[in-house]
Amino acid sequence: MKLTPWKVLGAGAALILLANAVALLGVYLNRSGEAESRMLLTQRELSLPWGRGMARENSGLALALNWRVLDAGTGEYYGSGFGTNGGMPDWLDQAKMAALGFDTAAVAADNAERRRFERSLPREVLLVLELGGAAWQQALERTRQNAARHVAAQAANADSKAFADKARRAEEQVKREENVNSRLFAIDAGLGRAALRAKYPDRGRYLIVKATLRPRTVMRDKQTRIGGYLSALAVSQINVPHALRPALEPALRSPRRNADEPGARFEATIASGQRLEPWIEAVAVPR
Repeated sequence: MKLTPWKVLGAGAALILLANAVALLGVYLNRSGEAESRMLLTQRELSLPWGRGMARENSGLALALNWRVLDAGTGEYYGSGFGTNGGMPDWLDQAKMAALGFDTAAVAADNAERRRFERSLPREVLLVLELGGAAWQQALERTRQNAARHVAAQAANADSKAFADKARRAEEQVKREENVNSRLFAIDAGLGRAALRAKYPDRGRYLIVKATLRPRTVMRDKQTRIGGYLSALAVSQINVPHALRPALEPALRSPRRNADEPGARFEATIASGQRLEPWIEAVAVPR
């Protein structure tokens, strides 16, 4: 059958309509019934895109969900927002990786098995994100202890500019942890939503999302440690409805977005549906 330009145009239009219908059906299924979770986040957990300038009124805008892990390999905290990755948390040990479906039996004893393990295909898991809980308190305490060590070292080396600079930076980091850094931490993972929700019933503090888990190993004290690397969320950016855009305009104009300054502050109510896909219900600027 000969394809005329009109037939090609009609087929393209039908394909677009079908894709839109599938997308709308997915939204409807996700938001049907009660929300799976609902939590109040701020600019600390929702990153605005950098480098956009003052966006046009009718252009799209999305916020990135900024979550963190304490990486087992480096001992440093890593976040995941626009252009960043996750990490390899301590709780993703050999037992947890086995429970998530990875074959870990012979990895530690054999280099070939270790390489095979690391080449295993990534898996989609359900990730539990905790807001302002024990993991964030641990991060806050670590920065305070670090600052105390540097202040003590400065006092013992009163004439040293280097020690003074280190103490100043450490105290600035405490302020950032208290007021700026994300309080949303990855604390657990599983394969069944019901089991995770039973373990973490507070729907305003624990958000369950889909995430990608990759097998990893690290050397620690000359021993191979089996673990996993958490990377992208299935939905890492949340579109801002056009009607809620005006509440974010002060933050968009702020030269230091996501900082704890009046122009950058906002609060957003995030709901997650039956498909564990989050959306924004409300945005406000705290007074």
